[in-house]
Amino acid sequence: MSYDKSSNAYWRANIRIITICMVIWALVSFGGGILLRPLLTGIKVGGSDLGFWFAQQGSILTFIVLIFGYVFRMNRLDREYGVEE
Repeated sequence: MSYDKSSNAYWRANIRIITICMVIWALVSFGGGILLRPLLTGIKVGGSDLGFWFAQQGSILTFIVLIFGYVFRMNRLDREYGVEE
């Protein structure tokens, strides 16, 4: 396989991973914190509503988990394409 095809495949995979992470984060922060907040109002978590929790801590914790997931997946992708450090 030529370098150009391998490089394009690597970046396509990288952009796909980034897109998935951004969609998950957007759904959790915008969906859970704003759109679904009225539906989550009656559910209590730590003394506050679940909708408020998603808006304040849930999106931040999801972002942290996504960072670790991205690092794990990118390390595996780097090894797969032979570009690891």
